[in-house]
Amino acid sequence: MKLLIVRLSAMGDVIHTLPLAANARAAGATVGWVVERGFAGVLQGNPDIGSLFVADTQGWRRRLFATETLLEARGLRDRLKAFAPDRVLDAQGLWKTAILARAAGAPVIGFAREVRREPFSAVLCAHAVAPGPDVVHVVDQNLALLEAAGVAVTSRAPDASYLASLPSPEADAFLASLKRPFVLLHPGATRPEKAWGEERFAHLARAFIRETPVTPVVSWGPGDERRAERLRSLLPKRPPQPLLSFAGMARVIRESALFVAGDTGPLHLADALGVPTVALFGQSDPTRNDPVRNGPYRFREGIVANMTSVTDEAVFGLATRVMRT
Repeated sequence: MKLLIVRLSAMGDVIHTLPLAANARAAGATVGWVVERGFAGVLQGNPDIGSLFVADTQGWRRRLFATETLLEARGLRDRLKAFAPDRVLDAQGLWKTAILARAAGAPVIGFAREVRREPFSAVLCAHAVAPGPDVVHVVDQNLALLEAAGVAVTSRAPDASYLASLPSPEADAFLASLKRPFVLLHPGATRPEKAWGEERFAHLARAFIRETPVTPVVSWGPGDERRAERLRSLLPKRPPQPLLSFAGMARVIRESALFVAGDTGPLHLADALGVPTVALFGQSDPTRNDPVRNGPYRFREGIVANMTSVTDEAVFGLATRVMRT
């Protein structure tokens, strides 16, 4: 059996989809995956994926009517057809993912209209899946697609250990400069309501410095530069983390005693690496920022459901209880 997974973005969502590939491969299927160019590195070296197909939908939108765009889209369509899957799983629920899924030329299994981000795109699915009310976490919702394809689910937790096993000289050099043990504080956020605030992260870091032998380290990735630099300016000077690849980020996170962040991709990477987390969630939009649905899958003990009302002292207490020693 050949199975094609379509999950383009973003980092945390791709990680939450990893169990589809793991279970399909364990069942003997050959797995393909269509991913956005900017997140292809998250799947680099994944032994469960036999064929990785990279789409550049963001670039295509910027040059919608260019000949180059048409040629790239046709080339991807031809490669998907040549892969010749028996089933396609649309794990994202958008028009663009539904179209890409249909382009492979096989029956598409996707979410039903009522649980899709773009409901009417369900018309392109041959089999629409509506997970039951007891299927809450997005990982389990994704696995409902796999069950609909007739593939047995034997493991559920995302596992990104393959990523940390890839070489990263930059990460290794940075790790060599760090005093152990260390905790990673990641102030980055894709939306303002997901940000805890650099001042509060600084309070947490100072508590670690004052009351423990643990070294706080500022974590960041592309787009987080301003928040990370602001946090670093509030703390004693430490070696700055370099800009790392996904593999390099995974290598650094794997060595940490704890990862503290809002609802961001690196938080879910830490969870998929088996690293304890303190996950800071807000209440501004429970349908999109609900820790029961979108929180860490492996490590639930460190979830803060309402970061705006919790005290800095309470977060520090939680952090010291859950971190690896």
